[in-house]
Amino acid sequence: MTAGGFDGVERRGLMFVLSSPSGAGKTTLSRMLLEREPGLKMSVSATTRAMRPGEVEGRDYFFVDKPKFEKMVEQGELLEWATVFDNLYGTPRAPVEAALSAGQDVLFDIDWQGTQQLHQKASVDVVRVFILPPSAADLEKRLHTRAQDSDEVIRGRMSRATHELSHWAEYDYIVVNQNVDDAFAEVQSILKAERLKRERRTGLTEFVRKLQRQLEK
Repeated sequence: MTAGGFDGVERRGLMFVLSSPSGAGKTTLSRMLLEREPGLKMSVSATTRAMRPGEVEGRDYFFVDKPKFEKMVEQGELLEWATVFDNLYGTPRAPVEAALSAGQDVLFDIDWQGTQQLHQKASVDVVRVFILPPSAADLEKRLHTRAQDSDEVIRGRMSRATHELSHWAEYDYIVVNQNVDDAFAEVQSILKAERLKRERRTGLTEFVRKLQRQLEK
């Protein structure tokens, strides 16, 4: 994949992580990014939970049983993994590394634990963005508006949000999602700037040397 069409200058892909408390808008922002940003694809996780109606193997998740998942962990085939509500979730290493090498960016919708693991294993490739709600009242309102959960579940999500928020300083960027269009513009700007970072652009050294040789003539 060429970066700006310059001869010999290419770009290694990056891992773009969005994390947030439930209800802060991470899923909406992820969907908008995938729709509007070419060269960005969603990371597909492996999970031990059962397939739900409408889900497709390899598109939504890689569905595996617990012994297979544990073997993947043991053999170092996962970049990160965690237990969520008694099910195991993790990111297979091979498809992500293949995408990065081809200059493709990979979007991750994971929590702070997965982000920590990802950063420990591949810090140079990882960009971490944490999405905050404008207020606790706004977060609770959004959770109620979704009408997907009982009051008890919502109370649990609010309680968990306090713990999740304590990890905000581990992220590279913080975006407050008061207005989804403004928040998207900020997230998109972060992605564009990170794509232009010098260390992600291979072939730049030779490109500059070639320029110097041309100028010396």
